Amino acid sequence: MMLAEFDVLGSLAHTAMLESVGLLTREELDTLHQALKQIHTEIKAGLFSIEEGVEDVHSQVELLLTRRLGEVGKKIHSGRSRNDQVLLDLKLFTRDAIEQVVLGVKTLFEQLIQQADQYKNHLLPGYTHLQIAMPSSFGLWFGAYAESLADDLNMLLAAYKIANKNPLGSAAGYGSSFPLNRTMTTSLLGFDDLNYNVVYAQMGRGKTEKNVASAIASVAYTLSKMAMDVTLYMNQNFGFITFPDELTTGSSIMPHKKNPDVFELIRAKCNKIQALPNEITLLCNNLPSGYHRDLQIIKENFLPAFSDLIDCLNLAGYMLKHIKVKDGILNDDKYKYLFSVEVVNKLVLDGMPFRDAYKEVGKMIEENRFEAQHQVKHTHEGSIGNLCLEEIKVQFNELYQLFNFDKVAYRINHLLK
Repeated sequence: MMLAEFDVLGSLAHTAMLESVGLLTREELDTLHQALKQIHTEIKAGLFSIEEGVEDVHSQVELLLTRRLGEVGKKIHSGRSRNDQVLLDLKLFTRDAIEQVVLGVKTLFEQLIQQADQYKNHLLPGYTHLQIAMPSSFGLWFGAYAESLADDLNMLLAAYKIANKNPLGSAAGYGSSFPLNRTMTTSLLGFDDLNYNVVYAQMGRGKTEKNVASAIASVAYTLSKMAMDVTLYMNQNFGFITFPDELTTGSSIMPHKKNPDVFELIRAKCNKIQALPNEITLLCNNLPSGYHRDLQIIKENFLPAFSDLIDCLNLAGYMLKHIKVKDGILNDDKYKYLFSVEVVNKLVLDGMPFRDAYKEVGKMIEENRFEAQHQVKHTHEGSIGNLCLEEIKVQFNELYQLFNFDKVAYRINHLLK
């Protein structure tokens, strides 16, 4: 059912091409397009279903056309195979799904940038090996995940470019003796280009899904790590952040509990998504060229992964809008050694060689003479005092523009007129 509207879009383009090469009359094309657009309307309204005994969504669309139009409905399959029909549907679905993920990433990115600026002066401990290391800030923390999403956008762009190539006309993987115009369907459907070689078009099934799965797994990695941070920071032994009671859960026997269930579920869902590229690899890595039924199994987890990821993006954004950040965290005496590097650096700036300054501060700590200096003066690019949020925004926005979603929307809207 997820592929239904895309099957209709593909048929609209395919039949327009068939008319252009003389395999349909203009009257037949008009009749088919009117019926296909009606089916598309029914799909969008939730009125489309696969009848009992009908193999799949592709057969159901063709059955409806034949039932409503008679013999002309049977002509729709000329010049294509179920192989390139399904492959086209998957490409159109994937292209649309990536756009929805990108929009979700953009919304969360903008929120993280805003919160990085809002909380740039709220310090918190930075850790290495889960041991307190050096001062950090919520500005750095929010900003780090914003920049991580910018890198994820690079992965999504590469996946989008791979998905945004037209396989239609490759038929069963060896082309057709009909005089098909593959460039025409490429333009009608808003693809950037063709999968030119008809054998490679079929070989791309599985490979496309794997590359796309790797891209959405990159986003899932960012969300999973952020969710883990949140669950730690909510822990009473950290106590850096909290959320309103209505966004946490309690315990059936422990009245004091405020559990980060939403972020635990985000973490689990995103870890599941990160397994998807490996699953697709194992399904495809010993298949020779040509179509194999094994490829059908990919859809079971690939298609739903997008809605799962979009849900995680939306949930993370909603939760972070309601985050409560604690101020003055580093005033607690247990964090005083976070500032040891600041003292070392001050001695160096006063003229002492670094190795001597390091030993001197170590001796202070050992002899319990160390006194923290809570002023943090970091000015270089990307540090506490210079978050470079504008530069990160420029990177993200430049990548976002390269998707050129408006071009696809224009072509699809024109096809449906």
